[in-house]
Parts: sequence; structure tokens; C-alpha cells
Amino acid sequence: MPNTKSAAKRLRQNERRRLDNKAVRSRLRTAVKKVRTAADPEQAMTSYRRAVKLLDRAASRGMIHRNRAARSKSRLAAHVKRLGGTI
Repeated sequence: MPNTKSAAKRLRQNERRRLDNKAVRSRLRTAVKKVRTAADPEQAMTSYRRAVKLLDRAASRGMIHRNRAARSKSRLAAHVKRLGGTI
């Protein structure tokens, strides 16, 4: 238990941020998974665009490192290209 009012407030803020970050991370992982499991190139492309947007947003907020976002986008783009889509 926190001993001061400011510590109690930090506890509340950290819990709220943890839940927000959890939701964003889950959304991000789902978007990446949809690209990986896409059956046809058109579906892969639409999923890829959504995943790239979420990766960039997560990187700009500091949730993931910007190089990790770039690496993920590159790997997803290569996957879509192998399916026959155009980036």
C-alpha cells in the first residue's frame, strides 16, 4: 500500500496505463497475425496497411522500439510480396 497521496496517485496512473498498453499491444499482435494468416494477396494488403499504421503508432508512443517497428514492417512486407501482393 502506498504511504503518501502522491504514491497512491502514481499507483492509479500506472494501473490505468498498464491496461491501456495491454489493449494496444493486443490490437497490434492481432493485426500482425491477420497479415501472417491471410489467404489471398488482397486480404494481406489490407491487413498489412492496418498493421503498419498500428506499428508506427506504437513506436511513436514508445510502446515498442522504432527499430522493432521497422523490422516488423519489413518482414510483413516481404511476406505480402511472397503471397503475390504489391507494396
